[in-house]
Amino acid sequence: MVKRKTLAFYGDDFTGSTDAMEALHQYGWRTILFLEPPNDDMLELFKDADCIGVAGTARAKNRTGMEEELRPVFERFKVLNPYYVHYKVCSTFDSAPDVGSIGFAGDLARKYFDKGTYPVLVGAPTLGRYTVFGNHFANFYGTIYRLDQHPVMSKHPSTPMDEANLKSHLEKQTKQSIGNITILDMEETATDSHVLDCEKDMMIYDALDDKHIAWFGEVLKENKKEDSLFVIGSSGVEYALGKVLEKENMGVESKLKPKSDIEEMFVVSGSVSEVTKRQLEEAEQAGFYMIQVPYQLLSETELPEEFLNGIVETIRAEKKAILYTAKGIEDTSIQATKEHLVKHGIAKEDIGRLIGKQLGKWTKYIMENMELKRIVVSGGDTSGFVTSQLGIFGLEVLDSIAPGAPLCRAYSDDERFNNLEIALKSGQLGGENFFENVFMSGKRRFND
Repeated sequence: MVKRKTLAFYGDDFTGSTDAMEALHQYGWRTILFLEPPNDDMLELFKDADCIGVAGTARAKNRTGMEEELRPVFERFKVLNPYYVHYKVCSTFDSAPDVGSIGFAGDLARKYFDKGTYPVLVGAPTLGRYTVFGNHFANFYGTIYRLDQHPVMSKHPSTPMDEANLKSHLEKQTKQSIGNITILDMEETATDSHVLDCEKDMMIYDALDDKHIAWFGEVLKENKKEDSLFVIGSSGVEYALGKVLEKENMGVESKLKPKSDIEEMFVVSGSVSEVTKRQLEEAEQAGFYMIQVPYQLLSETELPEEFLNGIVETIRAEKKAILYTAKGIEDTSIQATKEHLVKHGIAKEDIGRLIGKQLGKWTKYIMENMELKRIVVSGGDTSGFVTSQLGIFGLEVLDSIAPGAPLCRAYSDDERFNNLEIALKSGQLGGENFFENVFMSGKRRFND
C-alpha cells in the first residue's frame, strides 16, 4: 500500500524542481521527482517515498499553457491528498501577469484546494534569497541586491523583476487578497494553528535568516490537517518543513551513493548566464575539453553525425568534455545564432526551444554511441529536453553538490539510461567549480 505523502510539489521550471528535491533529501526524506504526474504504477514503484514532485515548465508559459499543464497535476495531487501541496517557484519570484503567472497558478489552485489562506514563502537564506518587510533581495557574487536592482533578474528577457515588493508584484497577477507577515510579526506572534485564520487569501512571509525559516515551518506544522494545505514559494518551503521534522527525527539517511569509478563525463550547457560563464571558465582550467556549438548546425533537420562522433572520440580521449552554446550574455555567437536561425525561418520566440530540442537529440546520440555513467546539463530548458530524449521519468538525489543543483539517479524506461547519474542545474546555481565537483563526486569530498 502506498503511504500518504508528507508533501507533493510542482516545480514551475525543471532545475528549480531538483532544488526542492535536494532540500528534502538533506533532511533525510526520500523524494522522487517525476517528469509528469505519476500514475499508480509509478507510485507503487516508490511506495516508501516520503515526498514526490513533478517537474514542469509553467514559468515559461502563458496562462493557457499553464492551465493545460497544471490541471492534471492539481487533479492528481487532490486525489493523493498529501499533507502539503507546494507550488514551487524560483527564489527570485520571476513571473509576469501573462507569463509564468504565480497569481494565476494560485487562482487555478482554488478549484482544487479551496480552503484557507495560502502561505507564500519566497525567501531561502541558504540560497542567498531574503525577504524583509515584503521586499525581496538576492545575493549575486557576494553582494546583496534588491530584486529590482539585481544585475540579472531585473533584466530578465521575458519576466524582468522590476518590482522588489512581493505583494505589489503578486497583486498584478491575481485579484486574491494578499497580506504580509514581517520579521517583527514573527517575534511577537505564536506559531499556533490560528496564524492562518485570517481574511487574506494569500500571506507572504518574510525570511531573513534560518530562525524565520524555522518559524514558518512551525506554522506549517501547526496547520497540518486532513485536507492538503496549499503553499506557494521557493525551496525555502522544503527547508522549513525539513527543520520541523528534523526535530521529530523523522528523517533517515539515504542509502543511495554516487559511483566511485567515474572516468568519463559529458556536460551540455544551454545557459548563457554570467554564473555559467564563470563555471565554464573554471572547468576549462580544471582540464575539461571545451567545444562550442557550431550554430550553423542548429538549423539542420538531420543529426550532424560527423560532428557528434567527434565529440564521442573527444570524451574518450580527454575523459571530460563540455558542449556549450555561449560563454555569457556578451558572447558574439548569441547574436550570430539568432540571425542564422531567423534566416532559416525560425521565429524569434521559438529559438530557445529549438536549441534545447537539438541539444537533447545530440546528447542522446552521444550517449547511444558510448557508455557514459554520468552527465551534467546546464540550463532549465536544456535539462527538460535532454531528460525527455532519454526517456527519464523520475529522479532521486545521490549527492548534494551545491545548493539547488544535486547529482541525481535517473529512472528511465530505456535500460540504457536507467540508473544514469545526472546533474541538472539552472544558469544561476552551482559554485564556480561545479562541473569539476560533479566529476569528483564519489571519489572524494570537495570544497567550493
